[in-house]
Amino acid sequence: MAVPISQMWTVATYVLGQRLRGRKQYPLVLMLEPLFRCNLACAGCGKIQYPAHILKRDLSVEECLKAVDECGAPMVSIPGGEPLLHPQIAELVRELVKRRKYIYLCTNALLLKEKLEAGWFTPSKYLTFSVHMDGQEENHDFAVCREGTYQKAISGIRLAVERGFRVTTNTTLFDGADPNSVRAFFDEMMDLGVEGMMVSPGYAYDKAPDQTGFLKRKNTHELFEMILSNRKDGRRRWRFNQSALFLEFLMGKRDFECTPWGNPTYNIFGWQKPCYLLQEGYVDTFEELMRDTQWERYGRASGNPKCQNCMVHCGYEPSAVDYTFSGVPGLWATVKAMVFNTYANPRAKRRLEEEKSKPHGPMQHLVQLGLAKDLEQRGAA
Repeated sequence: MAVPISQMWTVATYVLGQRLRGRKQYPLVLMLEPLFRCNLACAGCGKIQYPAHILKRDLSVEECLKAVDECGAPMVSIPGGEPLLHPQIAELVRELVKRRKYIYLCTNALLLKEKLEAGWFTPSKYLTFSVHMDGQEENHDFAVCREGTYQKAISGIRLAVERGFRVTTNTTLFDGADPNSVRAFFDEMMDLGVEGMMVSPGYAYDKAPDQTGFLKRKNTHELFEMILSNRKDGRRRWRFNQSALFLEFLMGKRDFECTPWGNPTYNIFGWQKPCYLLQEGYVDTFEELMRDTQWERYGRASGNPKCQNCMVHCGYEPSAVDYTFSGVPGLWATVKAMVFNTYANPRAKRRLEEEKSKPHGPMQHLVQLGLAKDLEQRGAA
């Protein structure tokens, strides 16, 4: 099982409690960004394109804890930037563990081995290292614009698993991804011993240098249908650290509306409106965020052009979880998705075979996007 029973129970009782109180808009995961700076410069990232004086700033532990208490969500995801660059990250994690928050520390793992050997962290059921891995070695190193990162991340993951830490992976897929390579990557991660995997299509951040590689909704359905269908021959062992209904949503089997309030974001500017992916202003308190944001302006049904192709987990995972606890149909759908997850699909199988004869990989992506010169400049920098 990819998620411990204690965590599942905590989330289930929390969601049911919110529903019994009649709350339709409630947070499930706090996205806590204590800094924006990073030791990588990924082409699809919109979080590191700030001026130097912004990238030097950190949230204090006190500011982070205030946001956690204010929000009240049972889970805290700590993205960035690269959280392991924060000088007080170990102290923050210890304080969150004391509050019995389930923490997903999102890292590229370049510093993970070093920090573990230095004794910064102690294994706990409340702490999970969520390592950003964008596929097999060649694809991952290309996505993060630096060679050698895959092997360094693997070393960090291996040591964390050996020392008893919870470790998951977080994979973002872009247009042109090779579904066969992604399936092989999932096998590799299971062999490595990670607890579970999270996967999501990329979102077109306004600040991202590469604006041409993001998936459209139809492409997303087709790609994930090929990746997640026909999971016999040992691939039933794939464990995902996310809702089974969200995976079916990615495959086009279910239709959910976005719940942008499900994963609220707090960073050095304050509470970000309306969600982790869009920046349309900030407010000082969580109460203001929930009360004053015009939520009806967001999500696919709103007609907002920025939301039409978004299928990212931070907007739709809460929708899937909420549906699970909405009644018997939701619970039954979740059970079926967890048990009957091989998804026999002859059409997807044929398309997967056809993909083997198509050109894939970083060089083909460069040709399609015309980024060869840009990548060369990044490497030189």
